[in-house]
Amino acid sequence: MSEASALPTRPALTDLLHAAVTAVGGTERPGQVAMAEAVAEAVGEGTHLLIQAGTGTGKSLGYLVPALAQGERVVVATATLALQRQLVERDLPRTVEALHPLLRRRPEYAMLKGRSNYLCLHRLHEGVPAEEEDGLFDPVEAAARAAGPAGASSKLGKDLLRVRDWSDETETGDRDDLRPGVSDRAWGQVSVSSRECLGAAMCAYGAECFAEAARERAKLADVIVTNHALLAIDAIEGAPVLPGHEVLIVDEAHELVSRVTGVASGELTPAGVSRAVRRSAKLVDEKAADRLLTASEGFERVMELALPGRLEEVPEDLGHALAALRDAARNCLTALGNTRDRSVQDEDAVRKQAVASLENVHAVADRIAQGSEYDVIWYERHDRFGASLRVAPLNVSGLLREKLFHDRSVVLTSATLRLGGDFNGVAASLGLAPEGRQEQAGEEQAGETVGDEESPRWQGLDVGSPFDYRKQGILYVARHLSPPGREGSRSDMLDELSGLVEAAGGRTLGLFSSMRGAQAAAEELRGRLDVPVLLQGEETLGELIRRFAEDARTCLFGTLSLWQGVDVPGASCQLVVMDRIPFPRPDDPLMSARQKAVEQGGGNGFMAVAATHAALLMAQGAGRLVRATGDRGVVAVLDPRLAKARYGGFLRSSMPDFWYTTDPTQVRRSLAAIDVADS
Repeated sequence: MSEASALPTRPALTDLLHAAVTAVGGTERPGQVAMAEAVAEAVGEGTHLLIQAGTGTGKSLGYLVPALAQGERVVVATATLALQRQLVERDLPRTVEALHPLLRRRPEYAMLKGRSNYLCLHRLHEGVPAEEEDGLFDPVEAAARAAGPAGASSKLGKDLLRVRDWSDETETGDRDDLRPGVSDRAWGQVSVSSRECLGAAMCAYGAECFAEAARERAKLADVIVTNHALLAIDAIEGAPVLPGHEVLIVDEAHELVSRVTGVASGELTPAGVSRAVRRSAKLVDEKAADRLLTASEGFERVMELALPGRLEEVPEDLGHALAALRDAARNCLTALGNTRDRSVQDEDAVRKQAVASLENVHAVADRIAQGSEYDVIWYERHDRFGASLRVAPLNVSGLLREKLFHDRSVVLTSATLRLGGDFNGVAASLGLAPEGRQEQAGEEQAGETVGDEESPRWQGLDVGSPFDYRKQGILYVARHLSPPGREGSRSDMLDELSGLVEAAGGRTLGLFSSMRGAQAAAEELRGRLDVPVLLQGEETLGELIRRFAEDARTCLFGTLSLWQGVDVPGASCQLVVMDRIPFPRPDDPLMSARQKAVEQGGGNGFMAVAATHAALLMAQGAGRLVRATGDRGVVAVLDPRLAKARYGGFLRSSMPDFWYTTDPTQVRRSLAAIDVADS
């Protein structure tokens, strides 16, 4: 068979796409066809593709259809649970069914998550090991578990009893299939991390293990749907958790760098170290246990004096405390290999937990003590949980370049990849050279030298959006307001917000840069206007979004998760307000370190880090307004810097191409007209 006949021709691909779109009840769009053709070409040639597909393009089918047509194993990694469920419960079943007669085969698909997302039958039936002294099971709760539903005396007890009942009927053991869900506290009692797992061979419930069953299904599947975090673990830790595959599709790719950074980060807290002490105390000799306890107490004394902020160098007292902690943890790990205490009930589970805690303490303490120039180290202090010591990579671009783009074709897609008019900002964060200069990348990238390593070849493509943004939306910048400061209330901003919400008749999604700002605005508008104002944190996010969508007069105010997580088409969301440009906090240790590193390399740190971060969020936030062809409304930015500052053009060009104005009278008339038309 020739190479040309092995690949689907354009008509064949078009026929496949038409069948799939019809099956899901959608409408074919030019951007979706262009995306499918580009994905087919990239997969067929083994190259890489960054593709921006606006809301409404139908990008899921735009990559699923050509990927399935190629007949190679595909991993699809997403950032959100909502998209994973959409793919596995709606798009893939219908697409596979529609393509089966044309492909003459029925591709198999499966979802794979991290082990802690699945119910652990060993934990459920044997309980939390005795060494877990977190106070989550008191005698009343234990009695409740033994006595049945009548004995449940608290929400935790009721949750655990409900999980036990669910365990008899679930086929997946996937936490997300338990509806309604249970608290993190309850789920933590019936799940384990990969490090804590006994392993199928050693576990009495290994043959029934839900996590192992999910992995086996994934091994047999043609399409594996997973999340960014598991993709990062698979790439970074060198212990494969995903089956081998020829094609990787990263959806919601604007989130990838953040998720990889999270996986590559570490944290030490006095509470976490104390947990390691408790877990190992009965399993090692007294000398090793005392040494770890002493090191733990020394670390806690240092942490009591910790002030929030970045540590350019590891202080001497912290260095000594970390070295003692590292050595004591290593000593206990060695002792665990030589000692077995048969008096400890369910010793294997206890041992696994102890090893997991000690390995984390050892690894993070050693990493921070080393003080690598490629790491950022800082203290954080939380009002409730106290101080923590954190470490994160200064940059993950080199890691991604090395681990992500070799031995497979990679397609990265999102509605927001083209920032400031091109793909180069996102490409740099992924370790890719700028478009047109991909043969040799010999430049500094955020403090990390690429050197002479050949940069992976890639192409960027923007397939646009089916929406007519200039006719459907207005971008209003309140140029007349005072610029936001770091402290104090912005009374003129609240006046402007109140007037806009009143003109819109409610229907407002308020996106704030801080929870304090969202709370102040909600309190102010509840006193001024006769419209319901919902506030993030006062109810579960899902319930708030449901109530916001059901009542067009309602407003919903909140912070980061609302900037990217709300999909409410129709009359309920006709005004999206951003209180200020969402730059990173000036005291954010990781962002400020990355910005400084770019500047030291001769680049513009503010534009490469802070402005790019803000552009991504503003593009996502503005995308909440138009979710369907009939949607109309206003995105209002109550920060005059978007109109006045030099970087304003970069930020505006990253957002949908709405009609632009700074006239407050005009925008209020427009909002009132939309409100009247939809009433």
